[in-house]
Amino acid sequence: MNTSTHPQELSDSKLAQLRAMTVVVADTGEFAQIERFRPEDATTNPSLLLKAASQPDFAPTLQAALQAATGANEAARISDAMDRLAVGAGLRILDLIPGRVSTEVDARLSFDTAATVAKARHLIALYEAAGTDRSRVLIKIASTWEGIRAAQQLEQEGIHCNLTLLFGFAQAVACAEAGVTLISPFVGRILDWHKQASGRTGYPAAEDPGVISVTRIYNYYKQHGYETIVMGASFRNTGEIEQLAGCDRLTISPQLLEALEQDRAPLERRLDAKALTQQEPRISLNEAQFRWEMNEDAMATEKLAEGIRNFAADAVRLEAILQEKFR
Repeated sequence: MNTSTHPQELSDSKLAQLRAMTVVVADTGEFAQIERFRPEDATTNPSLLLKAASQPDFAPTLQAALQAATGANEAARISDAMDRLAVGAGLRILDLIPGRVSTEVDARLSFDTAATVAKARHLIALYEAAGTDRSRVLIKIASTWEGIRAAQQLEQEGIHCNLTLLFGFAQAVACAEAGVTLISPFVGRILDWHKQASGRTGYPAAEDPGVISVTRIYNYYKQHGYETIVMGASFRNTGEIEQLAGCDRLTISPQLLEALEQDRAPLERRLDAKALTQQEPRISLNEAQFRWEMNEDAMATEKLAEGIRNFAADAVRLEAILQEKFR
């Protein structure tokens, strides 16, 4: 368990208290923010890389990817540059953190197991060619049935995976059964869906549907002895984070890290593997059962599809930037 604190933190800040019970991960591709908050791990995705691409300190990474890119035609060179950009950002991040970085497979491959496996192998090969051991990298894959199957195969090859865009319990069950290293259940996007569906403007933190979802997954995993790490993600406010204090990991944006750093109220541990608040039977899902459970969960189905579309759209925007620079 990580108990380190940032040198500028007061010992009683909520961020310092959180670090004592949960591994804090930075949800950003911006190097300056990572250097400031010194998280254990860091996560990236196409949206974060797109945002980082406009930052001056990202320019050398972008230029290096363009110069190293190869391919038989422009489309192939752009695809190679995208991979090299993601890995280049990951390498820069790894220089700033002691743990692991998550690098995402193209969301447009979310329903293609073989293509996801091939892309993951290629990304790992680029890391290893740069002298980075695969143990410091998590390959991020959308939690579709096809993505989970790809992750199962990759884990058997020693390529560790972070299953993202996880909104429903069926996805969490399937990931645990597949033996993936880590899952990223999204909290804030679940809240977004329920606010829109209910017409409510908000929920008390303890009643937040995203918090309730991650709490259930955490308790289920610990009850049944799954080793898969639960990393809550996509937070809308610090209240959600505080309700999940004690979770294995939490990946948090710089803005919310700042808010936690400035808050010096006491922070109570909410999740504890030694004091589980829920008990439920262990289940296993085949493909038909998984797809049915997803069909029955409108929120998970809609948010998964939306997340894939959004990440794919940002990948296209990033490709357009690279294409312009090639000319």
